[in-house]
Amino acid sequence: MRPFSCHGPPGLESSPVSHTSLAPDQQGAIDDLIARTGVIGRLGALFAAAGHELYLVGGSVRDVLLGHLVNDLDFTTSARPAATEKLLKKVADHVWDVGREFGTITARIADETAPGGHWLIEVTTFRADAYRSDSRKPEVQFGDSIADDLVRRDFTVNAMALDVSRSPIRAAEAFVDPHDGLSDLAARRLMTPFPPERSFSDDPLRMMRAARFASQLGFTPADEVTAAMTAMADRIEIISAERVRDELSRLLLTDHPALGLDLLCTTGIADHVLPELPALRLEVDEHHRHKDVYQHSLIVLQQAIDLEQQRGHQPDLINRLAALLHDIGKPATRRFENDGRVSFHHHDVVGAKLVRKRLKALRFSADQVKAVSTLVELHLRFHGYSDGLSAEQGGWTDSAVRRYVRDAGDQLERLHMLTRSDCTTRNQRKAQRLRRAYDDLEARIADLASKEELDAMRPDLDGTQIMELLDLEPGPLVGQAYRHLLELRVEHGPLGVERATAELRAWWRSQQQLG
Repeated sequence: MRPFSCHGPPGLESSPVSHTSLAPDQQGAIDDLIARTGVIGRLGALFAAAGHELYLVGGSVRDVLLGHLVNDLDFTTSARPAATEKLLKKVADHVWDVGREFGTITARIADETAPGGHWLIEVTTFRADAYRSDSRKPEVQFGDSIADDLVRRDFTVNAMALDVSRSPIRAAEAFVDPHDGLSDLAARRLMTPFPPERSFSDDPLRMMRAARFASQLGFTPADEVTAAMTAMADRIEIISAERVRDELSRLLLTDHPALGLDLLCTTGIADHVLPELPALRLEVDEHHRHKDVYQHSLIVLQQAIDLEQQRGHQPDLINRLAALLHDIGKPATRRFENDGRVSFHHHDVVGAKLVRKRLKALRFSADQVKAVSTLVELHLRFHGYSDGLSAEQGGWTDSAVRRYVRDAGDQLERLHMLTRSDCTTRNQRKAQRLRRAYDDLEARIADLASKEELDAMRPDLDGTQIMELLDLEPGPLVGQAYRHLLELRVEHGPLGVERATAELRAWWRSQQQLG
């Protein structure tokens, strides 16, 4: 590194920082970004004219140097939030100030050249936050320079900036890299600007971010980073459940989350935020009579991600949580049988209960908890179908297929993906048999759906009709009658109004006799 003076607009004093020399191709990438992305130059000129510094910063700079760009751009500035908001309103279609207390103003700027037709701009005042050892959040303090701001960032590869308030903007002069992030970027290494112990003490959530970036970027934490994560793993407990949930979700939504999840487990952080995951590392007997459940779960997760892409879905948090956690009931249900086999009876039901407990503790929404626990509870149901086919029994009856669809409800497509992903056998004949069986089941479902309304399976009579026919007021008896007709619908398919009415009256007579 070599020092240079980071010049802001005329009349402003800036703290000395350092920068690392860019390679010609890196200079070219940044210069091309500036040339193609007019919004950067326009914002830089706007802030400079008002007497403020403005820097493209963090992930935006890192991603350009890695050769890709998304439609959100992060900036940091010497301007205070009120001044930033005033400036952005001159050029933006919409401005949000929900992050004002943290110095952040967000804006959307329409631009046909942008991915998606607009830029999402986030501008944050220089920060120089203070931390207390017992605090979950920093005490927000605004800084006076880009040097103050970059030193407080999580990793050196996110502590690079580009001075866009100078004119013209040329990468060779505008690139700011006081912590040699460029070298770490080239080495695909995660290192902190401060010593890791201080950085993670200031904000323990950075340890989970290290895992996320390991997955997102394919980078390896420096040895001292991993050592600090291991030594300080219990400090993650001062972080709120909501922040842990959000960081875990971001990790799971990367293309290869197994890398980061494994880092959380090996450093001991998962013991504090998702203990059910490392608990899956059951010992494997020398005869390999049962799977390594932990590695199996990571493989299932990756296969579920691959299926999302193959089946045309966007990254799906519910799908990924279910794939990762589908076997978490196994440690509690493991039994060694007399013949030497290992069994996990009812691990689906136990696992669903554990999922509900853990996801509630992490403050996932009620709908997310319900969806994931439903998938975990149903993930073994298909094996009854495949076993029937392999025994040449013809698989399930139509009523069994209907029950499968009914119980899955709006999670049917995710259940398809989870069940298919759960096949990790190396036995190719067995794997092909399971694939054929599930192809057959999906074909059966599609065939029944073409004849019946499987995706909205309801009785032939609704609640209002039931009350009119039986002369009932709203109450528990109406619900019982509805469930009886639904069960008949599942067992026999559509009955028609006439037969459903007769079945309802027969059921009602039997209830009166019992009463």
